[in-house]
Amino acid sequence: MHEAFDGEGWFRRARRVPSPNHDARPAGAVPELLVVHHISLPPGVLSGDAIERLFTNTLDCSADPRLAGLETVRVSAHFLVRRRGELLQFVPVGARAWHAGTSSFLGRERCNDFSIGIELEGTGERRYTDPQYRVLASLTRALAARLPLRHLAGHSDIAPGRKTDPGPSFDWARYEALLDGCGLSRPFPSECRSMSKNFP
Repeated sequence: MHEAFDGEGWFRRARRVPSPNHDARPAGAVPELLVVHHISLPPGVLSGDAIERLFTNTLDCSADPRLAGLETVRVSAHFLVRRRGELLQFVPVGARAWHAGTSSFLGRERCNDFSIGIELEGTGERRYTDPQYRVLASLTRALAARLPLRHLAGHSDIAPGRKTDPGPSFDWARYEALLDGCGLSRPFPSECRSMSKNFP
């Protein structure tokens, strides 16, 4: 068992914030796909604990009108990388986090069944931070060493027209260069790749 994780699938270098929003993967399903998302809560706000509260079903939706409609939402991701590089884990890697929704990857539906979901604190219009890229790459390498991961995707790749994250400011080339040949590929046309150099 890879030493970066404990026996239950928790990453030792992440702050553990258990979410109830997960369940078992279907029989025979293993994590083969890593999905990159972005999230800010309230929308556009890059601070505070609202993301943690959303993923743990403790969000006070009356605190801000921009949170209206989230009262009954039950979502999670395996990991969250905050702007300064803090890493949080909500769901053990062997379990199915509820992050992708209606989705399809290379013709295979229900991506939650066979994926790991990583949220980046961001909006898609603002440049992601250097610490976020470093932590995301380090985490990805650790996951690839433990799990049978083969592919990378953005949420927009597996839910086109419905989702836009991680957005045009995410630098796929930079991320993949940091992975140091760990064998994961993003099987989408090059024109789908976006560089962050033109974003604030």
